Amino acid sequence: MGKVRFKELGIGSFFGSYVYEQAVPEGHFLRQLDKLVNWDEIRERLLPLYLGGATTGCPPYDPVLMFKTELLAYLYNLSERQVERFVNDSLSAKWFLGVAVDKRGPDHTSLTKFKNRVKKNGGEDLLKHLLATTVRTANEQGLELGEVQVVDSTHTLADVNVTKDDQRRKEGKPRRDGGARWGAKGKRRKRGAKKTRPWYFYGYKAHMSMNAKAQLITSVSITPGSAHDGKQFPDLVETDLQQELPISIYSADRGYDDGENHYLLEIRGLHSAIILNRYRTEKKDKNKQKWIDLTNSPQYQAGKRERYKIERKFGEAKQNHGLDRCRYVGREGYMIQAYMTAIALNLKRMVKVVTGASLRGGSTVMA
Repeated sequence: MGKVRFKELGIGSFFGSYVYEQAVPEGHFLRQLDKLVNWDEIRERLLPLYLGGATTGCPPYDPVLMFKTELLAYLYNLSERQVERFVNDSLSAKWFLGVAVDKRGPDHTSLTKFKNRVKKNGGEDLLKHLLATTVRTANEQGLELGEVQVVDSTHTLADVNVTKDDQRRKEGKPRRDGGARWGAKGKRRKRGAKKTRPWYFYGYKAHMSMNAKAQLITSVSITPGSAHDGKQFPDLVETDLQQELPISIYSADRGYDDGENHYLLEIRGLHSAIILNRYRTEKKDKNKQKWIDLTNSPQYQAGKRERYKIERKFGEAKQNHGLDRCRYVGREGYMIQAYMTAIALNLKRMVKVVTGASLRGGSTVMA
């Protein structure tokens, strides 16, 4: 096999190094992030996306550079076109990517090609591995994982004008996003109304499991908006257990209160802190005592106290990182968005806890 080679980006020039040392302080978020992650390990995982492992044909961009550029887009909530401009205008971004001061970073079409490589050659298995790598890295850097795991889902609106899409369907045309579905997420009260009603949305759901102590997302599952939350629980648990996390308690809301989910935790030797529906403890039969005992257990109470943390994490994902609306059309595009958002959140958390550097500390922009 030939030698792996990538496009030359000129980072080693004396002038470039001097400017970066002056303009990108040691405490900058991106400097700290760069030091904490083993990028060589990520490169090895991404190389199979390229024909011949980047040993044949024209030298491509280093896959780590492409991954980092995508990561910048999610950290700073930028589109591919916006992150292209950001990289070319920002000294801190150029330093992070290893691009010389007088060179340009990858354009948005290169980012699209990279995403397509992930879809076709790596897919969800690759994204799962990358997410698990962030969890392991954060743990190795000092973030202690706890025994309580919290599961919940968040909805993301499809990148679709629903009114126009309905008209397309009436005209016999396919929907713009064939993977999105109508779903209900919680209840809301309209202004002036006395009762709450289910709130419906058109899009997808990201089901996530988060370690409550470390506040790291450990597993993700993607479904249309119509999917039942509780049915995704087993896959999330199995993905967590494959990572050998120190979990003993699982907490979730009433949407996950399913006999099969409680049984799964039991046979896995785990405690259930899934919030119970009222009928389990209020029904008039002999079987309700075990549910009453569950709600009184210290494990149930411990899990219940931690549930708010995943709601807070979802709020952060939507308000600061764009998970409120789909970036792309189709399930595969949303899969990349959900996983990359989770990866960005984990790395942001790691840098903040380990070094104290804040993502919103700003970046140095070229004059």
